[in-house]
Amino acid sequence: MADNHNSKSGPAKTEAQWQKELSPEAFAVCRQKGTERPYTGAYDQHFENGHYHCHCCGAELFSSQSKFDAGCGWPSFSAPTHGPAIKEEVDVSSGMRRTEVMCDDCGAHLGHVFPDGPPVTGLRYCINSVALDFKKA
Repeated sequence: MADNHNSKSGPAKTEAQWQKELSPEAFAVCRQKGTERPYTGAYDQHFENGHYHCHCCGAELFSSQSKFDAGCGWPSFSAPTHGPAIKEEVDVSSGMRRTEVMCDDCGAHLGHVFPDGPPVTGLRYCINSVALDFKKA
C-alpha cells in the first residue's frame, strides 16, 4: 500500500521506505494505524520538562506542559502544541466512532482524541509512545 501523505519537509515516502527506517513496532503503529499495548510505552509515566516530537518526521507535536496522567496506559495530553501540529479524522475501524490523531507533516498515526480530558480543553489526546520522541527543554 503506497503512502499518499505528502510531507511538508519533502516528498512522500513509500511504505517500503518507512518499513526500512522504522522499527517493526513503530511501523505497525505509525504507518499501519496499530496500537501499542497499554502501560508498555516509554512515555506513559514520563513527566520531564520538554517537547514530544513525531517519531517519523521530527515535527513538534505536544509540550510536557499539556501532559497529564489519565491512567489509561498511554501518554495523554490536553492539547497539541501551537500551530497545525496534528490533523484529525473520523475512525470507525474498531466498530466504534473515534477521532484519529495524525502528524500533520507526515501523516503518521499517533493515537486518538477523546472528550474526557481535564478542564480548559476537556480533551484527552491518547498517544502511542512509539509514535513520539522526547526532547528536553
